[in-house]
Amino acid sequence: MAVVLITGSSTGFGKLAALEFARHGDTVYASMRNTAKGEALLSEAKAANVTVNVIALDVANRASVDAAVAGVIKESGRIDVLVSNAGIGIHGPIEDCDDDEIHAVLETNVLGVIRAARAVAPHMRAQKSGTIINVGSLAGKVSAPFGGVYSASKHAVEALSDSLYFELHPFGVRVVIVEPGGFETEFGANRILARRFNEGSPYVEYEQRFNASSSKLPGADQHESAQKVADVIVEAAKSDAPKRRYLVGQDAQTIGGLAKQMSDEDFEKAMRTVLDFWD
Repeated sequence: MAVVLITGSSTGFGKLAALEFARHGDTVYASMRNTAKGEALLSEAKAANVTVNVIALDVANRASVDAAVAGVIKESGRIDVLVSNAGIGIHGPIEDCDDDEIHAVLETNVLGVIRAARAVAPHMRAQKSGTIINVGSLAGKVSAPFGGVYSASKHAVEALSDSLYFELHPFGVRVVIVEPGGFETEFGANRILARRFNEGSPYVEYEQRFNASSSKLPGADQHESAQKVADVIVEAAKSDAPKRRYLVGQDAQTIGGLAKQMSDEDFEKAMRTVLDFWD
């Protein structure tokens, strides 16, 4: 059975993945900044008759990351799977996002991924085995209005995952990126709302038109269960030959697939035709 370390496990994909790995009999370390928020996870684990270890880890703090990884190694002797799931969102036009808001997103979504990978890589290289799974997003493949900063952070995860793949492959370490679309999680409620994106912003009317158009897309109000993402994370970790990328969700597969197959100009025309919000 594998020793699994997951970041951002208090809710959403991280919590569900922790439970799913535990159901497979793995030794699971579910990390989060505030371990008091792990009560729901522990309660669900108890109800499922599985064991999950909740530990403190703040991906925005290098000492915290290094200490958590060292603690897992000391206790279990190895780390077979790292799931870098911790992340925060931000909503607002780039012009209205302040430096501190942008910094908070990049600190967690980009530097957090780097810190976690950098901490486990020496141990996985020594083992000559291991899997790093970075949770990206459809937003890292396709940007939308009012999500540019978040998309930038997830696009960075794409680049980091590619480089890590080539750097660690010779040492027997696998790197995978999971790219979810829209799912039922607490993520949207917890995202940063740019403080200057208010009634005084010139983008407010534009956002209203964009939201109205987006809401008419088929299935826009019917997000899939987040368990699907957890299942893919576990599948990738267990596979003898995982894919490098997993687009998860009907919206991710449809939009991501179109963006990959079409030129930038044709993709823009298709989106403008479907959404019909931009004169």
